[in-house]
Amino acid sequence: GYMLLFAMIADVLDGRVARMSQTTSSFGGQLDSLCDMISFGVAPAFLVLKVLEHHLPEIASSNVVISNFLERFIWLVAAVYLSCAAIRLARFNVENEEGETAHMSFRGLPTPAGAGVLVSLVIFREVVLSDSIETSAFFRIIDYTVLYSLPFITIGVAFLMISRIRYPHIVNQYLKGKKPLTHLISLVGIIGLIWLCGFENATLIAFCGFALTGFSKWLYYRVLKNKKTHEHDQHPPLSITNGP
Repeated sequence: GYMLLFAMIADVLDGRVARMSQTTSSFGGQLDSLCDMISFGVAPAFLVLKVLEHHLPEIASSNVVISNFLERFIWLVAAVYLSCAAIRLARFNVENEEGETAHMSFRGLPTPAGAGVLVSLVIFREVVLSDSIETSAFFRIIDYTVLYSLPFITIGVAFLMISRIRYPHIVNQYLKGKKPLTHLISLVGIIGLIWLCGFENATLIAFCGFALTGFSKWLYYRVLKNKKTHEHDQHPPLSITNGP
């Protein structure tokens, strides 16, 4: 899980290094997509699969029928996530435009962010909760909640990746170029959050918050737009016409 987080840093740097050294090429772009597919598609799906398989006996409670169903279900979950990651990367390659000015937002949750949601959940459960579940019933409940919801979160992340929901490009929008003082304050706040909560907790909050923010905005504006359309249909604007 930590190595996948490191791969996200490498994914941010590789394109910039290529542009700074003027060594960009179509071959490099395709190789980058292949690396992304492995790092943010195959590896997270494999990680989730192994975590669920490891805890499958205690979930199934020695019931053969339930065990077989759950085993097929978690393999299906991993396959769905892997397929959506491949579609997301292929669509990005087709719709990608040259130049950094065009990369201010993404259509659909980026694959590194999607992988970050799953990886941060696994790290949170295996690192943070593992030392507390034996001594606290509260943390045991959180542990089971994360474990049981992980397959459904994986499917949700998969569909967010292939959706048309807009997500901001963090580097280009908030870190590149001259920015107001509020951006510096926000950056200091994020660093303070990491120091206060710990790396694992801050990573979980950051990735899950990023994924939920885009979805929440899309849902809010969709509901608001439907509400305005409904009100417009019920109360159409009056028009003044000439004649009898």
